[in-house]
Amino acid sequence: MRRGIAATALVATLALAATACGGGTKDDGGDTRSGGELSGTVTWWDTSNDAEKASFQKIAEAFTAKHPKVTVKYVNVPYGDAQNKVKNAFSSGSEAPDVIRADVGWVADFASLGYLDEVPADTVKKVDAEFLPQAAASGKYEGKTYAVPQVIDTLGLFYNKKMLADAGVEPPKTLEEVKTAAAAIKAKTGKAGLYLRGDDSYWFLPLIYGEGGDLVDAKNKTVTVDNPAGVKAFKTARDLVTSGAAITNATDGWTNMQTAFKSGEAAMMINGPWAVADTYAGDQFKDKTNLGVAPVPAGSVKAGSPQGGHDLAVYAGSKNRAASHAFVEYMTSQEVQVQSAKELSLLPTRTAAYEQPDVKSSEMVQFFKPAVDKAVERAWIPENGSLFEPLKVEYTKAITGAATPEDAAKAAGVEFRKILKGWK
Repeated sequence: MRRGIAATALVATLALAATACGGGTKDDGGDTRSGGELSGTVTWWDTSNDAEKASFQKIAEAFTAKHPKVTVKYVNVPYGDAQNKVKNAFSSGSEAPDVIRADVGWVADFASLGYLDEVPADTVKKVDAEFLPQAAASGKYEGKTYAVPQVIDTLGLFYNKKMLADAGVEPPKTLEEVKTAAAAIKAKTGKAGLYLRGDDSYWFLPLIYGEGGDLVDAKNKTVTVDNPAGVKAFKTARDLVTSGAAITNATDGWTNMQTAFKSGEAAMMINGPWAVADTYAGDQFKDKTNLGVAPVPAGSVKAGSPQGGHDLAVYAGSKNRAASHAFVEYMTSQEVQVQSAKELSLLPTRTAAYEQPDVKSSEMVQFFKPAVDKAVERAWIPENGSLFEPLKVEYTKAITGAATPEDAAKAAGVEFRKILKGWK
């Protein structure tokens, strides 16, 4: 497959040379231009959720107002299936998208396999100068830029203001305070204090960061998920459930969590800005002011939440690369980022966007931006995304009691070292 991509790139380079000499009408991506205009079809695989996808489809298809001869083919791909589906499409070259919306943890993986086209040099300069540095870092691999940041995010504690007020408690600042608040909420309302996802290992990250740990130490090529801090994090997850402070579910955690929080069955949940639009649709939040967001409660060492987000990248084998890169630049423009912040409470990756009125007036964006600034930057290694599946298995076992925290941490470490060959 990589040979096929290389061949495509070679043909494109020769085509560019011919155009520079005055012969031919192809650009560097192989797409046909008419009178200097971009044309053809750009297929975009978008991984946004049900509350976001209609907005993103509308924004994406509006690209034709700037480039009337380009057709945007919008395809929504469920996030949980996307990483493998994209890999399969790119490796075969069959029905592959021109542009993908990639989790920030996938970019290094796709780039290392030769699947992604480098971002044009002029755009790289803009990304380095105009985007949040931590967002820009997620699109780089081995000193080259392969993706442009679309949105950035982290986790926070969502809480039902009325339920907490009725129970006489403040938003908890530590996990110990979560237990105290949950007991008061249960006594007053009979409802659960916290819904903690047990089926997605991304929700494990604040727990291990809170104990002063991390999954890996990339600088020293060392697996750290099974060190004392990691074991303590698995214990913390289990303790939140056994103490009655949290409820959880090992399957379909997103739907169960959102349903419990939106209906008032749980007073708090840990979630990100991507959940705001869907949360507002719940019965408990017809009055939007009833939704509060606070920092993720601290563990025994500190408060810590992961840097997340999504980047846009162009397939190296795309037959319409120039139009695809233009589409990425449009979708990550300040205008579009401000619109997404206004409609969906998503955080821009462009620094100047935070000075725009529609962003300044978004209460959720204004909360999450300081949280993002303090978020823990993950290791941008190709294996990043691959670590989450074995971690998910062990996290679910630990939080549901199917394995002891010690055994879960040990098993996760074993699986990590199989993936990270040669690491300690």
